Amino acid sequence: MCLAIPSEIIEIKEKMATVSISGVQREVSLILLPEGVTIGDYVLVHAGFAIQKVDRQAAEEALRLINELFKQED
Repeated sequence: MCLAIPSEIIEIKEKMATVSISGVQREVSLILLPEGVTIGDYVLVHAGFAIQKVDRQAAEEALRLINELFKQED
């Protein structure tokens, strides 16, 4: 099963971005995105690539649900 995680863009350098995923920073490629993104946008990240831009409300709700799922497993 694959899971794409909503991540907030905190820095952009050419076709790479630094994203924050629940406070953890990662470098991801932007080459698969057809539309432009800016700092503060949320993107879905899978296997080191931003694959889709998502709106803030949808991203925050998805992160809330993911966190809730992981808390239930403890």
